[in-house]
Amino acid sequence: MSSDQKPVGQSAPPPHLRVQGIQKRFGGVHALRGVDFEVARGEVMALVGDNGAGKSTLMKVLAGAHVADEGSFFIDEKPVTVASPHDATALGIQIVYQDLALCENLDVAANLSLGAEPVKPGWGFLPRILRPLDDLEMEVKAKRAIDRLQVKTLQSVRNKVGGLSGGQRQAIAIARAVGAESSVVMLDEPTAALGVAQTRQVLEVVKRLRETNHAVVYISHNMRDIFEVSDRICVLRHGGNVATYTTADTDADEIVVAMTRGLDSGANNAA
Repeated sequence: MSSDQKPVGQSAPPPHLRVQGIQKRFGGVHALRGVDFEVARGEVMALVGDNGAGKSTLMKVLAGAHVADEGSFFIDEKPVTVASPHDATALGIQIVYQDLALCENLDVAANLSLGAEPVKPGWGFLPRILRPLDDLEMEVKAKRAIDRLQVKTLQSVRNKVGGLSGGQRQAIAIARAVGAESSVVMLDEPTAALGVAQTRQVLEVVKRLRETNHAVVYISHNMRDIFEVSDRICVLRHGGNVATYTTADTDADEIVVAMTRGLDSGANNAA
């Protein structure tokens, strides 16, 4: 191990989600080269690297959107299989992509129940798709998710998403992931297109996810945001591990060097 590397060692919390030896190829492109990665409950793990480092590919493998060519998955150290988004969802793994996948013509409550809308009881003689929606249950479910994350800028769950700010939309997308009974929430560049005030809203929601005992994976190029919300930082380079740092024991300069030059001992030498 290089003397520049900050080992986590025994101070690291036990992982909730852990993957080992993840390989992913797209034709002649070797996108992930034996990546090891973990995140604990009550922790924000930042995932950083230059463009092409493999961050988004790893996130999509964890979310089941891509199937790993090789590698092992563990939840609380028990082997599991993630071969589809359905597998990931069943294991409590949710991802919030940059495009958020929200329907602007629907209100907040409808967006938070999208794909899992509650229906009114007593209509069992009809196929589920024809049963009337339970709007009250959707509203209660939405308020519960919003209150859990303490999103204070949203006045009503009946507001149309199309009229919300970027920060509010990001909070809604995160609340939907939490409302799916998730234990792992992965965020892909959640503040990339936001102003200062909206970024502040989203960072507060990320901190709240830690407090609600979620395991949070946070991808960002913004070092200031990373050092504000993360507990550990995993650096990828050229599709492989460089190191995992304890945030309090490193600085932005060291992380940038690891991203751009790697370590003397080379990539794939994670802490």
